[in-house]
Amino acid sequence: MTRVPWLSVLGVGADGIADLPATSRALLDAAECLVGGARHLAMLPADPRPRLVWQRPLAGTVARVAEWRGRRVCVLATGDPMCFGIGTTLARHFEPGEMHIVPAPSAFALACARLAWPEHEAELLTLHGRPIDLLAPALRHGARLVLLSHDATTPARVAAYLADRGFGDSRLHLLERMGAADEATRSGIAATWQHTDGSDLNTLAVELVAGPGAAEHACVPGLPDGVYLNDGQITRSEVRASTLAALAPGPGALLWDVGAGCGSIAIEWMRSDRRARAIAIEPDAGRRSIAAQNAARLGVPGLEFVNGRAPDALDGLEPADAVFIGGGISTPGMVEACWSALRPGGRLVANVVTLEGEAVLLRQQARLGGELVRISVARSAPVGSFSGWRAMMPVTRWSVVRERQ
Repeated sequence: MTRVPWLSVLGVGADGIADLPATSRALLDAAECLVGGARHLAMLPADPRPRLVWQRPLAGTVARVAEWRGRRVCVLATGDPMCFGIGTTLARHFEPGEMHIVPAPSAFALACARLAWPEHEAELLTLHGRPIDLLAPALRHGARLVLLSHDATTPARVAAYLADRGFGDSRLHLLERMGAADEATRSGIAATWQHTDGSDLNTLAVELVAGPGAAEHACVPGLPDGVYLNDGQITRSEVRASTLAALAPGPGALLWDVGAGCGSIAIEWMRSDRRARAIAIEPDAGRRSIAAQNAARLGVPGLEFVNGRAPDALDGLEPADAVFIGGGISTPGMVEACWSALRPGGRLVANVVTLEGEAVLLRQQARLGGELVRISVARSAPVGSFSGWRAMMPVTRWSVVRERQ
């Protein structure tokens, strides 16, 4: 059913309401209810119309907005509401035909314009209400980042983070109150950053320069084993790369990592795309702690954890786009529970190193189909004063795709 737009979402620049275009102004004047942050609503002159201030969590205020469905509601937002803005939240609750969205230039667009950077070539991230560890996958020599700050402390925190990871020579550009009459820009080097007294309304642009020993890690699978804290339970780099290829991560896709160990499979699944999600199912508290540390250090602090042993621990989880079974394949009901939870088109991948595990894979392949692959890896190692090959235990991998109906 086509709906008539009743919910206006207006992007506002640093100069506030006075700078709104005529179309936005008309929508604002016609609104029966006004919604926004305290800063946005404070820009408006006093009038008797009801006002809703965003509360945390946002769901409560969204529910109150929904109560006004069919009447004219105006939401004020910063810049482009659909670029890390409130518009993305509202779009999950209301149909496109219910909304009239009028963006202003985003902070990303303004920052790139000020610096003459091609916007499509920069990495655009937000640290507003998010952990700084999200920067880790973007740390590559020569890359350009544009970051939405949480507040005035963000630039100094980013500078310290970069310096601690070998990127202290990176150049930072602090752009404050872009579009306002008192707009200001300050630049400096991460290792010697001194600006700590700026505005909460700021955007940070970074030109990354890697120094000796900088922590640069590719976003393709197969990171060196040494980057992971682990107690010996880790899928080795060569096998991990092959396993991730079989799992085929994609934007927004959800992985269950069953028997996650140090979390390497789930972490590299999430590093493949910022929208990818993963749930690590691991009964050992020590390993969950190690995996959480690895996830933070490698830039995916959003990795979710389930404390429990599969298959019982899988009950109630969101259906998965892919499932990796790294341990416990012989547990009764394990494969059946994972298979039934897969979305159509989803992939199930299991690795084993024992003959008993191989026997399970043979039976499951006969039942469900799929492909069996044996992976044998040898690494060079000292043999006296010479070098030779030291073989690792071969891994048998079963992978199968659930057909779309």
